[in-house]
Amino acid sequence: MPQKDKQAALLMLADGSFYRGWSFGAKGTVIGEVVFNTGMTGYQEVLTDPSYCGQIVTFTYPELGNTGVNPEDEESAHPQVKGAIARNITYRPSNWRSTQSLPDYLQEHHIPGIYGIDTRALTRKIRSTGAMNGGISTEILDPKRLQSLVLKAPSMAGLNLVKEVTTSKIYEWSETTDSSWEFAEKKDDNSFTVVAIDFGIKRNILRRLTSYGCKVIVVPATASVDEILAYNPDGIFLSNGPGDPAAVTEGVALTKELLKLEKPTFGICMGHQILGLSLGAQTFKLKFGHRGLNQPAGLKQQVEITSQNHGFAIASESLAADVEITHLNLNDKTVAGLQHKTLPFFSVQYHPEASPGPHDADYLFLKFVNLMKNSRDS
Repeated sequence: MPQKDKQAALLMLADGSFYRGWSFGAKGTVIGEVVFNTGMTGYQEVLTDPSYCGQIVTFTYPELGNTGVNPEDEESAHPQVKGAIARNITYRPSNWRSTQSLPDYLQEHHIPGIYGIDTRALTRKIRSTGAMNGGISTEILDPKRLQSLVLKAPSMAGLNLVKEVTTSKIYEWSETTDSSWEFAEKKDDNSFTVVAIDFGIKRNILRRLTSYGCKVIVVPATASVDEILAYNPDGIFLSNGPGDPAAVTEGVALTKELLKLEKPTFGICMGHQILGLSLGAQTFKLKFGHRGLNQPAGLKQQVEITSQNHGFAIASESLAADVEITHLNLNDKTVAGLQHKTLPFFSVQYHPEASPGPHDADYLFLKFVNLMKNSRDS
């Protein structure tokens, strides 16, 4: 873009640090928690992942927008982030699937972005001081004025954002994963009904469940036990989602009631934390979280490369004696997976649907299906 056509933008952090750059996407002012994602691909999936609700995402890959955007790669109906931060962007994407440029897409959905700043320096700051609130503005270019707004914003700790992203109505999902990725062992003649509790669910999770032959009914986080049981589910799925899991008290209360039924239960990300809380564990906020496509997770000399996106974790010392750790994040040894020792409940703190990302953990969907099969046969 010619210099004369650029509009100045300001990124302000709560600690007083600020960065001047250029605007892309929508104009205006937004406040949110500033985090970073280390993935080299998949910016559209990141932008539309409901788990990023309330956050301003720094992309560490140096250029954004090369492949444009397209409807097939959206993880929800629209972008969920508050804002985007990039080193450089392109207005002329080059990809046969592209239907729109990234700047035009963000402008259409009223999401501000800033580029032209040193994202490496920003990422190093977040790593050393921790994720914190910040703001992007094309209207307020005075750092002190913008900082005053940032300091008034609530902390992510204690914030229930599930109510912002959960579905407002019950619906059935039928779309499967693209045929280029069909690892699933389909069970069309013996399908299982799964009720997925939507704390902010990604579409590709739903696609993987249906690819494994499941009939998937998606319900709001506010659904009652009776509403869920009306579908006579073979299994319960607890989805990913944004904010502080400990603040999602209605989701924890619902899950506690469902666990009494001893139906196979599978949780991912927020669902992992909700399951842990329902089994008596506690959660805590990570310094800067895990957000990227190459996080190693495993136990007992077995390793999976995983896609992760979370800012909270389960405190291992708070787990009950009847719950065991199945995976650790091998970078910081936080709990990345758990299961009940005698009941069919398990969860992981990463994304086995991994779109985009590694497919190492896709077997977890088959594990869920097998638990439902064993439950039905018993």
